[in-house]
Amino acid sequence: MDAPLSVRLQAVADTVRALSPAFADVIERMVARLADNGVGVTAPRPGEPMPPFLLPDETGRLVSLAGLLKRGPLVVSFNRGHWCPYCRLHIDALTRAEAEIASLGAQIVAISPETSAWAAELKAYAEARFPILSDLDGGYALELNLLFWVGDEAQRGMAAAGVDLAQFHGNDTWMLPIPATFVVDADGIVLARFVDPDYRRRMEVEDLLETLRGYATRSADQAR
Repeated sequence: MDAPLSVRLQAVADTVRALSPAFADVIERMVARLADNGVGVTAPRPGEPMPPFLLPDETGRLVSLAGLLKRGPLVVSFNRGHWCPYCRLHIDALTRAEAEIASLGAQIVAISPETSAWAAELKAYAEARFPILSDLDGGYALELNLLFWVGDEAQRGMAAAGVDLAQFHGNDTWMLPIPATFVVDADGIVLARFVDPDYRRRMEVEDLLETLRGYATRSADQAR
């Protein structure tokens, strides 16, 4: 579908509800629980520093925030995993925008709680050139207040649909990050963020591009 990301995501959500209203209701209750508990509320805000990370990419190579920022600003995208259709759409959208993001002097890094083998599958699906890092056991997502326990009800529904997080994560905690996107400047300061306990919503690519355009313009003006 050649449409804005939000429209493509909503089409998936509508299909899920049409095919399985009971599961859709389970998800609504899970999202409400996360919102009530304030998951993601204290994640880094614009003007605050992005906490450092050192995580393996899909090949096992360690990648750090500091190392990436040496090459310029950064788009940091948290995703649930290769099995999530919303994450696949989001990674695909980022891949399509990668050339324009690079033209603005920026780069992309995606983070999921999956092991490197499954991260590699997501990267191959989207034909992405940017790294997909493995936040095993969710330590970095926890530091950013993005991590949550799926809960018994949602776990049963996901397992019935064939989603085996224990296999994908290498542990049986059934913890996931809420989707989040951070645009970070070359000094490691957050320029913009999208944090939402509803995994069916993501930052529009045009919004992050607009943030990067503004940053590039300000940087050029300061260099004169």
